[in-house]
Amino acid sequence: MRLLGTISPDRPLLVVAVREEAAHLDDRLPVLLTGIGKVNATAALATVLAQGELPSEVINLGTAGALRPGWEGMHHVVQVIQHDLNTAALQHLTGRSYGAPLVVGKGDGPVLATGDLFVDSPDAKERLAEHADLVDMEGYAVATVAHRAGVPVRLVKYVSDEAGDGAARSWQESVDGCARHLADWVHAQGW
Repeated sequence: MRLLGTISPDRPLLVVAVREEAAHLDDRLPVLLTGIGKVNATAALATVLAQGELPSEVINLGTAGALRPGWEGMHHVVQVIQHDLNTAALQHLTGRSYGAPLVVGKGDGPVLATGDLFVDSPDAKERLAEHADLVDMEGYAVATVAHRAGVPVRLVKYVSDEAGDGAARSWQESVDGCARHLADWVHAQGW
């Protein structure tokens, strides 16, 4: 975890998993590098939000794998789910719901599936495509922490790969270009 800059209530906090995805962001806004995965994202954001000033909003910037053909470019997520939590089994065991889908946007837009599994197999991709359009490893965690802290949240993802065979190689080859597009989006917002 690494916080670059100072959080203030008049500016958003950019939350990014790794430095490769933040490579082209400047120092106009605070940036939290969380590390990869739900645990790292949860621990980092919860720690930072508990330490003092809350930002005007949390914006999770990052890359995502496409689960369906034709998904590329920038996307504003409207709903996020966890793909590696068996909510039905937990509901049956406890009578309570855990890990319900979270609404993080309005209108039409993709459903993002978050999990600690890097999706690079056709079988996993096909299974996830039944419920979501994109896949990442931090979005659900960031949205959960922001919601619990009462801070508005947006998930902005740039497609880096097709979440199947060769996804790891594709991510490595495309992450810098994705980071550039994400930084351009931030600048276009006027920050």
